[in-house]
Amino acid sequence: LGNILCSQTGQWDPGAVVLQQLHGMWLPLGWGGAQQFSALTDVVFRFLTEPKEVERFLTQLSEFATMNEISLGPLKNIVKSILVIPNGALKKNLTSEQVRADFIALGLSEEKASYFAEQWKLNSPTLTRLAVGQTLMINQLIDMEWKFGVTAGSSELEKVGSIFLQLKLMVKKGGQVEHVYVELTLPQFYSFLHEMERIKTSLEYFS
Repeated sequence: LGNILCSQTGQWDPGAVVLQQLHGMWLPLGWGGAQQFSALTDVVFRFLTEPKEVERFLTQLSEFATMNEISLGPLKNIVKSILVIPNGALKKNLTSEQVRADFIALGLSEEKASYFAEQWKLNSPTLTRLAVGQTLMINQLIDMEWKFGVTAGSSELEKVGSIFLQLKLMVKKGGQVEHVYVELTLPQFYSFLHEMERIKTSLEYFS
C-alpha cells in the first residue's frame, strides 16, 4: 500500500488509516453494493469539482441516505473519509491504476475499485487545476519553475514516451516561503495556462 497510504519519502502517512477506516465503515452498515458505491462516488466527485455547491451536496447526501435506508450520521462519516482520498492521490500525483490498486489491496471488489479509479481518471485534471488555483488565491506567488519530462513507464493514463510537466511554485505562506510541487500532463498544463490567463484578465479589469 505504498500509494495513497505512504508518503513520497516512504514513511507512514498520518492519513494512512483513512482507507482502512472507510472499509470498516461499509461492512457494519449492511450495504455496499456496486450500484450504491457508484452513486455515492458520483456525488463525492461532483462536489469536489464544484466545491461551492455545498447546499446541493448536502441535499444529495440526505436523498442518498433516505433511498438506501441508512442513517445520515454514519453516511457523513463515510463521505468525510472518501473526500480525503482524492486529495491524497492528487498530492502524490497518482494514476488511476495506483488508486485502484490501493482499494483492491484493502479488500474492495474489482468493480468498486475500478469505478472509483475511473472517476479519478476523469476528474483529476479538474481537481489539479482547482488545487493550483486555490494555492495561488490563498498565497502570494513569488516565483515559478518548470521542466518537461518524458514518462519511462506506462499505465492506462500515460504511455511510454508521453510528455509531462513538473511545476514548482514558490509561495509566501504565513511569512515563510514554501514550495508546492505539481506534475501535469500537457492537457492539464494548457488548462492551467488558460486559467491563469483568465485570472490575469480579471485582475487587469478591476485594477
